[in-house]
Amino acid sequence: IALLVLSGIPSVVYGFYGLVVIVPTIREHLGGSGMSVLAGSVVLAIMVLPTIATISEDAIKAVPGEYREGSMALGATRWETVARVVAPAARSGITASVVLGMGRAIGETMALIMVTGNSPRFPTRITDMTRTLTGNIALEMGYAGGDHQRALFATGMVLLVFIMIVNSVAIAVSKAGDRRGK
Repeated sequence: IALLVLSGIPSVVYGFYGLVVIVPTIREHLGGSGMSVLAGSVVLAIMVLPTIATISEDAIKAVPGEYREGSMALGATRWETVARVVAPAARSGITASVVLGMGRAIGETMALIMVTGNSPRFPTRITDMTRTLTGNIALEMGYAGGDHQRALFATGMVLLVFIMIVNSVAIAVSKAGDRRGK
């Protein structure tokens, strides 16, 4: 139930948590402003965890009980049953949960605007400030015109292509796993 509650929290709340807890912790232990690629990564990990966990849990619960019972009846231990029967049977659902989590992470804007420092430069270290593609579009579209606006639309197309590539790779991995499991 706690994971379901976490999945319903707006991204701005995650961003505020990042500002209040994660950014000061990074500043204290690693130096710099604390607003960084690392802070954004931690906030994204916290944000997508409920999505991945709840969908994976549903996929695992959807595996028929007969699979577990048959494995145990053949002498497999509980862990062998999970690793060799349940996980492969739930693989497509688990893969779908990871793809959905990645989709949420790629499209996230507000929380990352709040914790990455919003600096439009390429980071060279994990503690450097940066600006995400979605954050760049959100921040600059209001006043963009001409070539600037076209560049922001091109950025959106890059995001679209990237998401399509991620989904295609996930589908290919899932199909390869299905063929290997047969």
